[in-house]
Amino acid sequence: MVNESTRLSAQDWTRAALKAIADGGLAAVAVEPLARTLGVTKGSFYAHYRNRDELITAALAEWARSHGEAGLAEFAAIADPAQRLRELLTAVVHAVQPLAPSVHLSLLGDRNDPRVRDAVGRVNRARLELLARTYRELGLPPDRAVSRARVAYAAILGLLHLAQTDPDAPQSALLADEATAIFLPS
Repeated sequence: MVNESTRLSAQDWTRAALKAIADGGLAAVAVEPLARTLGVTKGSFYAHYRNRDELITAALAEWARSHGEAGLAEFAAIADPAQRLRELLTAVVHAVQPLAPSVHLSLLGDRNDPRVRDAVGRVNRARLELLARTYRELGLPPDRAVSRARVAYAAILGLLHLAQTDPDAPQSALLADEATAIFLPS
């Protein structure tokens, strides 16, 4: 148990909720198990949130922020679109770990929840907009840039999905090179 004088922040609870979501979707977000995981009493939770739904809303907002526009800002700031795409693809491929839980994929099981639809929609839009902008800057006409962005993003999500079940996935450096060769127009 954490010393009662050591107070957890709302962010600590949000991070714990996101880990629970990655492991088991929204159903895995429960106050008592999270408190046990964090080594505190339920009272710590109620110092920050009124109820489970408020925690889920905060966790989804944090995930959408950190994996949407704010999480992409570093890449969006890269002036050279070829370098931007290369670095983005490399970062994504390196982040995908075999058998690692994924908030994004776990949320798909809860896609009928309006909060999930909103969060996933915001993340998808930010990612697709950055990819489409990058492809336009690489010289593709607007319609093709949007189509290429969708295919590239689908491949990224597919790679994430495959990693959930494939303990023998190739090394990420090799996959990053392949992704760049496929999705970076020559």
